[in-house]
Amino acid sequence: MKSDTGFAGSPLQAASKAAADAFVQAYATTYGVPTTITRCCNNYGPYQFPEKLIPLFVTNALDDRPLPVYGDGLQVRDWIHVDDHCRGIALVAAAGNAGEVYNIGGGTELTNRDITQRLLDAFGVGWEVVRQVPDRLGHDRRYSVDIAKITKLGWKRERSLDEALEETVKWYRDNRWWWEPLKGKK
Repeated sequence: MKSDTGFAGSPLQAASKAAADAFVQAYATTYGVPTTITRCCNNYGPYQFPEKLIPLFVTNALDDRPLPVYGDGLQVRDWIHVDDHCRGIALVAAAGNAGEVYNIGGGTELTNRDITQRLLDAFGVGWEVVRQVPDRLGHDRRYSVDIAKITKLGWKRERSLDEALEETVKWYRDNRWWWEPLKGKK
């Protein structure tokens, strides 16, 4: 079932996201400031902190380290390139209705195993480099958002996952100077 709230993660993460929405709505009501809220699915692209699935797997593959897959890897996620996410935010800022919440999604739902396979293919390696690790507590089985409202504003994804994933891998390959310090490498 698609999430219509856009809240994902552990109960604490979902609570903090709900609290942020409540703060925005309270500020709008109290001070009469026109606001909109956007919520998004899983982002990927350059400059993403290497603890997230795609940059972690790419940087680990570049260093010949294992790719840690949580549990059975059948968690489903919708993926969107950061450029498409930013275009969605800009559209909502320009054309969204005050007081509304807009979900921004990529329309590309894959299991973590599927995204792992695409990354393995990009590096020409097999499942022998994958290590199954215990699943996180409270880990969502499926996280996707309903993008009908932002689609009515004229938004659509421009970046295909295959093309943008290839560019993302290349970016991390070409920019070790950026991510190595974040992973404690010198």
